[in-house]
Amino acid sequence: MSYCEERSVSKTEPRARHVAQRSAAIAGTGLRHGGRALLRCIARPTGQASTDGTRGLAEFVADLGPAFVKSAQLLSTRRDLLAPRWCDALGQLHDQVRPMSRRQAATALHHAYAGRATWPFRRFDTTAVASGSIACVYRAELRDGTKAAVKLRRPGLHTMIDVDLSLLAAGAGVVQRLPAMRRVPVMRMIEQVSATIRRQLDLDLESQSLQALRQNLDGFPRLLVPRHFPDECGDGALVMEFVPGLRRFGPESFTREQRRELVRQILHGVYRMIFVDGLVHCDMHPGNLYLNPDGRIVLLDAGFVVELPVHVKRLFAEFFLNMSLGRGPECAEVVLRSAELVPPDADLDAFRAGIVDLVKKTAGRRAGDFRLAPFATRLFELQRRSGVAAAPEFVFPLLSMLVLEGMINDFDVDVDFQAEAIPTLLPALNR
Repeated sequence: MSYCEERSVSKTEPRARHVAQRSAAIAGTGLRHGGRALLRCIARPTGQASTDGTRGLAEFVADLGPAFVKSAQLLSTRRDLLAPRWCDALGQLHDQVRPMSRRQAATALHHAYAGRATWPFRRFDTTAVASGSIACVYRAELRDGTKAAVKLRRPGLHTMIDVDLSLLAAGAGVVQRLPAMRRVPVMRMIEQVSATIRRQLDLDLESQSLQALRQNLDGFPRLLVPRHFPDECGDGALVMEFVPGLRRFGPESFTREQRRELVRQILHGVYRMIFVDGLVHCDMHPGNLYLNPDGRIVLLDAGFVVELPVHVKRLFAEFFLNMSLGRGPECAEVVLRSAELVPPDADLDAFRAGIVDLVKKTAGRRAGDFRLAPFATRLFELQRRSGVAAAPEFVFPLLSMLVLEGMINDFDVDVDFQAEAIPTLLPALNR
């Protein structure tokens, strides 16, 4: 059964039957894609290299369902643990799936508002305006006439994703025993991925994240997080303010001075999230950033927001400050203190020397000269070679910055985003 069919399954159906059905469906998907790959190999002229392996992997994982897609997307960020070629392949996966049918949307709405005395909408348009593997977004009008956007979770996902994550954990247990994978914490990675996916299923948590982000970024006039309507939300339905007139934006939309101001507003907002609030939006890519008619940047979707533990937040602040000041030995010690696994046979002297050299080469560069992606790639390479496994919460702030880096350089190549962090970093570390 393809996950796009989204059959709602009775809660009384034995779990063993769920597992058997999903195992059979996964095996069938594997055989189907394996057959296609074999046919492509047969049809390809002798000696010609394959160019569609990555595409085939993406199509295969996408057909397996949302748990596998989300897992692949999250695993692609762990370049400290997985080889770059795997991260690159997994990182190309996107939630480009067809929207729910009207019947599925009606089922989801019924589940969300069953037992409610009052229907919260005057009008609800069942044509989705956005579609993802977890939820679809619809336009609606509240009873008082307020225009709203409703993020509606697909029906039947909890049961299916729970089974799929159990199967992933079982597979990870097998992979962990392979000699080549014994130094890779596969089980721990799947546990972390599973927790993140389950969080994305919980639209109540996303509602809370939206509210927290809106409050935290209130002091940044160029940034806007839509308000949500908690009284109109339901189980699997997140009701938010509809922001009209949104459009994609690029550097050409602003003057040079406006671009400089905008970049600094976004950077300082991100620094506030990471170093002060410890609530990190890890998905600030152009698909979630829009320009509204009055020139403000609107941040949509808080499904991938991570709360940093207090000690990790402080460690990351220490790392970033020391990196900005060119203090390589201190950076190395922070990474080791933040790691969740340091093998007893790791060559820590070589690891420290590698980080010292990396920081020395990159400290104090402008955005036009400094690239976070190569810096992070080299850092992750050092960790992977030594077997030092970073805590995932330590990786997520880097992920948030990496997503923003391309836009920052497009808008203002002269901004020194290391120096721009200092006014936020110092007070945060002195708390």
